[in-house]
Amino acid sequence: MIKYLGTRKTDQGGTLYVFLINGQEKHVPESALKQYPGCYEALPESAKARIAANRKWLQKL
Repeated sequence: MIKYLGTRKTDQGGTLYVFLINGQEKHVPESALKQYPGCYEALPESAKARIAANRKWLQKL
């Protein structure tokens, strides 16, 4: 079972996505979402839109 709990900021300004995975709280950075199957799908649409905007911005660099 995967449940999205929210986000947290790191000291360096990055974003960690907080999930409840099989009863354990996991802090997953955006770059590691694909390493945890089902986490990206559990995100709300607003978080998915933010990730898409970040990726689009990075492509411009």
